[in-house]
Amino acid sequence: MTSPSPHEWQQNNYLISTDRAKLDEAAIHQYLTRSTWAKGIDLPTVSASIQNSLNFGIYHHQTQIGFARLVTDYATFAYLCDVYVLEEHQGEGLARWLMACIHEHPVFNKLRRIVLFTTTAPWLYEKFGYEPVNRPNYAWTITRPEIYSSDKS
Repeated sequence: MTSPSPHEWQQNNYLISTDRAKLDEAAIHQYLTRSTWAKGIDLPTVSASIQNSLNFGIYHHQTQIGFARLVTDYATFAYLCDVYVLEEHQGEGLARWLMACIHEHPVFNKLRRIVLFTTTAPWLYEKFGYEPVNRPNYAWTITRPEIYSSDKS
């Protein structure tokens, strides 16, 4: 499927947009490569992940200050990941606004199941209806935490 038409939301001096052309891949990479969940990820991998996702960029005066993406089939399922707001812009309600915009998006509203894997900000995700999956033999995963490190042994 081709990407849906870009959507935008404006609030004070901030903009959230799904327009891929606005994304600053270098800025996204700079944040992700030092994050706990994608430490050491390279720019080509970040670029490929962006090309294959529905992306939400947060901008302050046209500078990217946050991001989230939905890996989705655009019909039934999505994985919400890489959610962040730069530290210097935290505490302004931007993460909550970002989540609200994601939940307003027409693609999101057609999906039957949305998953999220995180150990941070459970209070934020709970406000939007996310629940931990604590049922035995229900959610299964293969996790390779060292995949982006130079030592692949």
